[in-house]
Amino acid sequence: MDNIYNSVIEALIFSSDDPISSQEIIRVIKGIDGEDIDISNDEVEIAVDELNKRYDEQGISFSVQKIAHGFLFATKPENAKYIGYLSSEKSKRRLSQAALETLAIIAYKQPITKPELENIRGVNADYILSVLLEKNLVTISGRAETVGRPLLYNTTDEFLKYFGLHKITDLPKPREIEDIMKDEDFLEQRQKIMMNAIEEQAQLDFDKEAENQGDNASTTE
Repeated sequence: MDNIYNSVIEALIFSSDDPISSQEIIRVIKGIDGEDIDISNDEVEIAVDELNKRYDEQGISFSVQKIAHGFLFATKPENAKYIGYLSSEKSKRRLSQAALETLAIIAYKQPITKPELENIRGVNADYILSVLLEKNLVTISGRAETVGRPLLYNTTDEFLKYFGLHKITDLPKPREIEDIMKDEDFLEQRQKIMMNAIEEQAQLDFDKEAENQGDNASTTE
């Protein structure tokens, strides 16, 4: 494959909001330059490797990552704690502790039914499942062949994108999770996230109390 396509591949990945697959990249190239263009999935992979090599040599802060069965630009791991700190302050995208726990169970046990999920967590999962479905982090993949044929839940490509994974098997193994939990940077970020969550909840409680007092004042008048 001519190196000219390295630039094309770079441009296609850069312009895509979602992970773009090698098949889609090839489809676009052939759509413009003709079906007789000889380019394969392996050649796209090689082009991505060459791009990443150039980024490393130039000390660029980002690289092309394999995420959700495709390619996407992402910042390098060594910058993760700085970006994580910024992200922890943006509550709109953050999942609650209950949602994360539920999502983790689904990810590791999928496909899983709601009764199985509730048996593991020990609480009703209706609300959390509705939140995860709304965010497209989980999906209904069918019905179990058991009594009542309950719905089966699986994670989605959006889940892979959210957590920066290429495929579900990239999830850390239980032993790896134990090591991560002991990491000082992780503990520091976890503490900051927890403090932010406490402050946000306190503000919500304050706003709710103020609203109730306002309603009471209106009623007495």
